[in-house]
Amino acid sequence: MTMIDFEKMGGLVPAIIQDARTKNVLMLGFMNREAYEKTLATGLVTFWSRTRQCLWTKGETSGNVLRLVSIKSDCDNDTLLIKAEPAGPVCHTGTDTCWGETNEEDDLAFLSELQDFIEKRHEEMPEGSYTTRLFTDGTKRIAQKVGEEALEAVIEATSGTNEKFIYEASDMLYHLLVLLTDKGLRIDDLARELRRRHDPDWDRKRREQRAKGDEE
Repeated sequence: MTMIDFEKMGGLVPAIIQDARTKNVLMLGFMNREAYEKTLATGLVTFWSRTRQCLWTKGETSGNVLRLVSIKSDCDNDTLLIKAEPAGPVCHTGTDTCWGETNEEDDLAFLSELQDFIEKRHEEMPEGSYTTRLFTDGTKRIAQKVGEEALEAVIEATSGTNEKFIYEASDMLYHLLVLLTDKGLRIDDLARELRRRHDPDWDRKRREQRAKGDEE
């Protein structure tokens, strides 16, 4: 177990609070050993108030508590990164963060979260789940569904409305995530490949690789 160095700053360590879901930084507080231990014991983030010289659990009066998800210390063991789930605005001024920012989740980040859910379905295979049925039907059927949904998306893109196109394209993307999971792959693998292709030299490198392959 990591030993946190509370003595370096006179018994206190800074605690950076990050929303476990959105990854946004919410606030900075300070903890002493007692606040740290109470946080672990209760699951509610608790600080040491340097103004009042006492412990205070975030949200104890407003109800906007921070539910603990994880705690990590830095390389010097004198700063904490705490991931938590906020029950409401974090700042005493009423804003989501102490920097006046809006704490919103990145919609693109939800794709990774959705695949996490699909992977859980793959592991547990609960009865009555559509995703379970897809995995049970096997790779060929999942791939077929991707093709079917892609065709429907194409039809809506060419002769339908944007709303219907988004609906069908979402179905296609969902089934693609199921297929990736079935193949042991992640949406991150697609992003990594696209990032690789975004390299200005990618086309030249691809031609060189093909030429080398032909020579061999």
